[in-house]
Amino acid sequence: MSATTETQAVVTRFAPSPTGYLHIGGARTALFNWLYARHHGGKFLLRIEDTDKLRSTREAIDAILDGMHWLGLDWDGETHFQSEFAARHAEVAQALLERGHAYRCYLTAEELQTMRAAAEAERRPFRVSSPWRDRPAGDAPEGMPFVVRLRAPQEGETVIEDRVQGRVAVQNSEIDDFILLRSDGSPTYMLAVVVDDHDMGVTHVIRGDDHLNNTFRQLAIIRAMGWPEPVYAHVPMIHGPDGGKMSKRHGATGIDAYRDLGFLPEAMFNYLLRLGWGHGDDEIISREDAIRWFDLDHVGRSPSRFDMKKLENINGHYIRQADDRRLGELVAQWTGQLAGHELDQEEVALLTRAMPVLKPRAKNLHELAEGGAFLFKNVPLDLDEKAAGLLEGAASELLARVHTALSGLDDKEWTVEATEGVVKKVAEDAGVKLGQVAQPLRAALTGRATSPGIFDVLVLLGREESLARVADRMKEN
Repeated sequence: MSATTETQAVVTRFAPSPTGYLHIGGARTALFNWLYARHHGGKFLLRIEDTDKLRSTREAIDAILDGMHWLGLDWDGETHFQSEFAARHAEVAQALLERGHAYRCYLTAEELQTMRAAAEAERRPFRVSSPWRDRPAGDAPEGMPFVVRLRAPQEGETVIEDRVQGRVAVQNSEIDDFILLRSDGSPTYMLAVVVDDHDMGVTHVIRGDDHLNNTFRQLAIIRAMGWPEPVYAHVPMIHGPDGGKMSKRHGATGIDAYRDLGFLPEAMFNYLLRLGWGHGDDEIISREDAIRWFDLDHVGRSPSRFDMKKLENINGHYIRQADDRRLGELVAQWTGQLAGHELDQEEVALLTRAMPVLKPRAKNLHELAEGGAFLFKNVPLDLDEKAAGLLEGAASELLARVHTALSGLDDKEWTVEATEGVVKKVAEDAGVKLGQVAQPLRAALTGRATSPGIFDVLVLLGREESLARVADRMKEN
């Protein structure tokens, strides 16, 4: 039967196993499926493949759903759970038995182990060759446990015209009679995924290329049932910077960890989109353009390498573009932790006002929080090592001059322009460069050697607080 044509209504799906967090690779797979469906005006479905009851947890399910919501990947209809369809899976297995495309296999664990040992001794791949494949049903031992195996084709080859990998073929002699139903009657993944995709009307299966070998087995079931074949697109894996498969040794691998590290969802969306897919030289791609432009033809065949610096650069771009109020609310908790107290509404409003001068140099939300924490600390400020060095020597005398000069401004005059003029005049009168005054002033005001522009700092802190912080450092020196 021919594969699904592009003229049919597109239905894609994301089908994660709830055994952990939403992995980077899984998130990209979900994104590609979502984009393809949205581009074609089709449906994007979510199916939780929770048949492994020992490893599936509610916590993992919640983490997957949370990660999907964070990335803005909405799905059509309800969330499906594979475990709910076990009766339907068994029904299809029975249909395969009745059609002669499956059989009951009574091989024992000991017999299988003997076969495996023989294959190892002969240094050949182990494939089950069951004596029950062609034995008449009347030979079945009464009361003995059995599994249901697919009677896989043994002649010819199976070919996939994959939308990413191209034409891929395997000899049918390499496909063994794999299990459809276990001895307890529960379905295997191989059966369940095929039945669910068919029943849900999935037309395009877009998934990692680690599933490519599974596809040949799944096609055997589809063809045995006479069902339409979906279009397949197997996307290469994501590798770490060293070229190895992405793992914990490369750092965080779960989407939730990147949110906790201070990345914006739109930045992660953009980065994952470009991780194996491209549109010319475009690096920054909006959600709207992604939907308009996405196709499978431009998904690369080679594995992509995860590049943290590139992700940080993209995140920095989206931070600079983000609404200041949104950023203030996002970082308020982290900023409060650094300041030593929970920020009240007025303090959050101040943090929001500071965003235009904080966000140009920030690569993540934690850097925003760190950059704004000085606004809410009490004197005496804790000094970092470099800031302490800036307050040595002649700094005390220069700070005294600055304090006197700035005291001449009232609250209405306390502007960036006015404070800059006063500090520049102090430097000129002292016969030093502006930086020789601005640097100790920065240390006195923020406790750090780096900060937003010093005159922006003065305005954000306000006249009273600024003068109090300068006076505190004059006393210590």
